[in-house]
Amino acid sequence: MTLPERSNHLIHNRMSSLQIYNSLTRSKDTFEPLIPGLVSMYVCGPTVYGHAHLGHAKSYVSFDVVVRWMRHLGYKVRYVQNITDVGHLTDDADEGEDKIEKQARREMIDPMEIAQSYTRSYFEDMDRLGVMRPNISPTATGHIPEQIELVSRLIEKGHAYESNGNIYFSVESFPGYGRLSGRTDQSALQAGGRVEQRSDKRHPSDFALWKRAEASHLMKWMSPWGEGYPGWHLECSAMAMKYLGETIDIHGGGMENKFPHHDCEIAQSEAATDKPFVRYWMHNNMVTVDGTKMGKSLGNFVTLKELYKSFDPMVIRFFILQSHYRSPLDFSDAAIRASQSGFTKLQETCKRLLDAPAGTGSLDVQSFADKSADALNDDFNTPVAVSVIFEFIKALNSSLDRAEGLSPESAKEALAYLESYAGEVLGILKSRDEIMSQDGAEGGETLEEVMSVLLELRKEARARKDFATSDRIRDLLIDKGIELKDTKEGTTWSKKK
Repeated sequence: MTLPERSNHLIHNRMSSLQIYNSLTRSKDTFEPLIPGLVSMYVCGPTVYGHAHLGHAKSYVSFDVVVRWMRHLGYKVRYVQNITDVGHLTDDADEGEDKIEKQARREMIDPMEIAQSYTRSYFEDMDRLGVMRPNISPTATGHIPEQIELVSRLIEKGHAYESNGNIYFSVESFPGYGRLSGRTDQSALQAGGRVEQRSDKRHPSDFALWKRAEASHLMKWMSPWGEGYPGWHLECSAMAMKYLGETIDIHGGGMENKFPHHDCEIAQSEAATDKPFVRYWMHNNMVTVDGTKMGKSLGNFVTLKELYKSFDPMVIRFFILQSHYRSPLDFSDAAIRASQSGFTKLQETCKRLLDAPAGTGSLDVQSFADKSADALNDDFNTPVAVSVIFEFIKALNSSLDRAEGLSPESAKEALAYLESYAGEVLGILKSRDEIMSQDGAEGGETLEEVMSVLLELRKEARARKDFATSDRIRDLLIDKGIELKDTKEGTTWSKKK
């Protein structure tokens, strides 16, 4: 029985053993979809007012592995990830300026041009990371009628009210508001932050479903309550239920979205339907820089486009997957460079396997496949899954070093394992054609080592103010097709395309 056949033989047992950490129950729960064999999954997508950064990459690479593993197990996954192109205000709650409008005013172009330009940029960056496209990527502006209908249902059921053209959800009408985040003491809550003393809310925790638009507001639509625009929380409920049903299996997003965004989603969805909204809540942790969250609002972010100038996007993906999705990931150029050697070793070992002559030896591939599956079934533990792959690489190289080598059957199983777990599931193995066309086995690593020496010599020259030598090194490298970029974290290099 070959590895793919054995994997198929194990699929049903693997399905029954998948454990997911559910933020709602605060425990690892055995995963069972609402409809056998079908997984409905919704993940909060980006607010498209700037280029994607490493924080976005961590989130969407993490959920990409969730989708990949589910499909590997044999589930059919319907994956929806929204695009927020209206309604997300600068204080992440009910006050401030729309983030996209603010960027549109800054660039002096139409808000829709901002949204569409950065949406294209986002998908370009995700494609290079090997993140599979969602089945559906709905936009908030494309679903205004659905959002208005949801607001109307909530008003009819007594869960929402109008005040000066604004529509608010009444949290007092929904017992258990805040149970996802644990913020259930309504007397201490303020619906995600600041509330003016003269607020038109009945209760400080009430949150906006629909906002009245001032004359100067650029993005607005007619509604039964006058011209306005939807609140940020409303879009996800409307679109998730439209495409996945009133109860969905998995809802994902960042930990910072638990409150107020996801608490508000639960309240407005369950108040409208009288059904549980989400069965498994998943939240990924943040990327940090020196222990501080990376984000556009803090100005400490690095865009993926900038990183791609110095690093292969797949190296960045490899770097991300060495951290569990629920753990923070601390960024530095040095940390990503450390991932480069491991990534290179994986590709080179696969190339060596493809080039290896037929032998007679064997390797227990199935034991590594079992350990990989166990890691991924344990709440998608990618750091352990990666470590198992490198245990396998060590064993594989040892087998290839022996005089008897590997038999064609063992070599076929070894390749199937790497392509299945490192390639299909984790997305960190290049295709056979790319691997076979790469430079000699030592080329990439040798260049890394040479560049490390040259950058250190240039650093020493700059430290002693020998700028002539520093510039000479830079110019010689440019002549060889290698560009340097000096940043406050150090100097990075990249080959010219």
